[in-house]
Amino acid sequence: MGGSAASERPGAAGSRSRAPALVSIAGFLSSLLLTFVGLTAITFVIGRVMPVDPVLAIVGDRASEEVYQQVYRELGLDQPVYVQYLRYLQQLFDGDLGTSIMTARPVAEDILRFFPATLELATVATLLGVFVGVPMGVFAAVHRGRWPDHIVRVIALLGYSAPIFWLGLVALLVFYARLDWVAGPGRLDVYFDGIVEARSGILLLDAALAGEWEIFDNALSHLVLPASILGTFALAYIARMTRSFMLDQLGQEYILTARVKGIPESQVIWRHAFRNVLVQLITIIGLTYASLLEGSVLTETVFSWPGIGQYITRSLFNNDMNAVLGGTIVVGICFVGINLLSDLLYRLVDPRVR
Repeated sequence: MGGSAASERPGAAGSRSRAPALVSIAGFLSSLLLTFVGLTAITFVIGRVMPVDPVLAIVGDRASEEVYQQVYRELGLDQPVYVQYLRYLQQLFDGDLGTSIMTARPVAEDILRFFPATLELATVATLLGVFVGVPMGVFAAVHRGRWPDHIVRVIALLGYSAPIFWLGLVALLVFYARLDWVAGPGRLDVYFDGIVEARSGILLLDAALAGEWEIFDNALSHLVLPASILGTFALAYIARMTRSFMLDQLGQEYILTARVKGIPESQVIWRHAFRNVLVQLITIIGLTYASLLEGSVLTETVFSWPGIGQYITRSLFNNDMNAVLGGTIVVGICFVGINLLSDLLYRLVDPRVR
């Protein structure tokens, strides 16, 4: 009896230790499912309340009443709203986002064509914001109240408050039209178009994989200005938040204790204070990246960048609601995915979360 009870204890302890993890995973999956359902519901409602008749957008205003009614029934608009929503969900799970009126292609194909351009632009802009903004914020916090701090704060204020479309136009006028340092609007010069096979859709990566370094240089030259303008916003926000987080940590007692022990100042800053702001920075960087993926419409418009933002905007002007809703769903899923990645990174950076 004693041996039997003893043999059962490790298994019972193991099951008890696994229970919180299973509950945590179940809760996370439930929240993820609810987020997706909420996103699709809001998107569906927006599509229904928009003052756009999807039937007229398809058949035109000169179609007969019979044709109008036929398309009305084919779209399922004669069904109750909840039936339409369930049908919409089924189409989404099947990967069917409808057909674009503007391009006459499936919306899913259009998104696969346009989204990599936005992904490339937002990724480079975010990397610029991280690798420049984080050191700027740390530098400003360490020199609080002195001229380096004032310079960083002014740069962050200008980058965060200046209109992106104005910065883009000025950058085009100065660096492209006057100085001719970089290429102009667009993603690639016309005579290079179609040479590199679009494996990933990210032009720099595809050109490098194909060994087309002249095309790589041309694509990079086109990318410099829009990525720099978009990265200025990311840099300003990340620098401001990094400075704020570092000031909070540098005022803690453990920092004073580390300095009293004679630990070198560089280790105090980077190994002690900075490590404790990493979790907060991961959140800020993730939100910044997500906002650049969804909010680069003005930059893409100014620089004629063929991304998802410009695609959604043009679709909205052409009453192409399938394309607008499909693009909105994809951007929302990216937002949820980036938040999921941030949660996973928390556990890698901070053992207390694990």
